[in-house]
Amino acid sequence: MKNVRLTTLVCTLVLFATQLSFAQDFSGLDKSPMDAASYPSSYKVSNKAVKVIYSRPQLKGRELSKLIPNGKVWRTGANEAAQITFYTPMMAGDTRIEPGTYSLFTIPGEQTWTIILNSELNLWGAYAYNQKNDVARITAAVSKGETEAFSIAFNQTKTGVDMHLGWGHVIATTTFSKAAKK
Repeated sequence: MKNVRLTTLVCTLVLFATQLSFAQDFSGLDKSPMDAASYPSSYKVSNKAVKVIYSRPQLKGRELSKLIPNGKVWRTGANEAAQITFYTPMMAGDTRIEPGTYSLFTIPGEQTWTIILNSELNLWGAYAYNQKNDVARITAAVSKGETEAFSIAFNQTKTGVDMHLGWGHVIATTTFSKAAKK
């Protein structure tokens, strides 16, 4: 009887120690950590108009043109395709964007970038991107900047809210404005 109890105790302790070792096995930090940008950007304001969830790759001495070549569809960040959520109807130029979540792709260019809102969600990179699912294509002006890690930021303007996509020596900017009620 003592041997059974001792064996049971030893097995229980081994199982417990094994569980503890697995419970503390966290993966390392992602090389391109996930981030979010929203408007309004204050964490104290819960009533957002727009929010982007994306991963932030870093240059680390690499050339931007090799990472995101001009004229090619890019996932707008790293890892999964970035997702943009509109909580209120918005306008991008003449295009009305209804509330909802969209994949956010871009096509970099020398003078302008094309911002793409696509209805397909849960995509890894741009490998399964399908132009047939585009909801909007928006032109973004290009200016000079200097950003090591890819970043997205919003700021209010007289005509709406600007979304800035910055990485390396490039900042691409497009404006969203509140849509009139239907």
